[in-house]
Amino acid sequence: MTGLIFDVDGVIADSERINAEASIQVFADLFDLKVTREDFEAGLGRGAAAYVRAAASAHNIELSDDQVSAATAARQETFLQLLREKPLPPFPGVMELMTAALADKRFRVAIATSSVRKKSEAVLKSAQIPYDRVEYITGSDVKNKKPDPELFLTAAARIGIEPEKCVVIEDAPDGIAAAKAAGCRCIAVTNSAPPEKLSQADRIVASLEEVHPSDLPMVGKISGAGGCAWLSD
Repeated sequence: MTGLIFDVDGVIADSERINAEASIQVFADLFDLKVTREDFEAGLGRGAAAYVRAAASAHNIELSDDQVSAATAARQETFLQLLREKPLPPFPGVMELMTAALADKRFRVAIATSSVRKKSEAVLKSAQIPYDRVEYITGSDVKNKKPDPELFLTAAARIGIEPEKCVVIEDAPDGIAAAKAAGCRCIAVTNSAPPEKLSQADRIVASLEEVHPSDLPMVGKISGAGGCAWLSD
């Protein structure tokens, strides 16, 4: 039995683009500060507060806790509004991989994200992901954010599979670090970061179209002990 655990933002759909768009707007509205998508990279996958603080730090600004709270609340509302205006399709290969794993008794499937439930559920609904058929864990269910392993340890426990028999699909360095710290194997998809920033993953792919459920039990084993990432053609 193998566990398959999907991250949401940047893995299931291109929500990182909308995250950035919403956040750029909020920084302009609240702080009169012009930021770029690249300014948020250090906060990818670490939860809303870390995401906001990353952009502020990129401009040598330290936000108060109240400012961060206001920014994350405004960011979520702006994000949801943008999502209502233009629904997100899933990334290529996501539905095919998830559907195939759900239909195969050798696999158990979970979705695990640092994002809060309201925001991540909006993405899943927009992308028409059958999240009601899998275990679904969000940042609202855990205390510690990535790169802490709590999220993926919780997901593994929920599906009843030992972490070392689970494969996590991630798109960000902190997500990969969390998966490896949990004892899971990891496939990184280059939707949000270049391959060189995802080198700690056991496998790196340009799209989940390159991944089939039959590949999963061997992830991290072909490359030998300790694992090294390899990029699919």
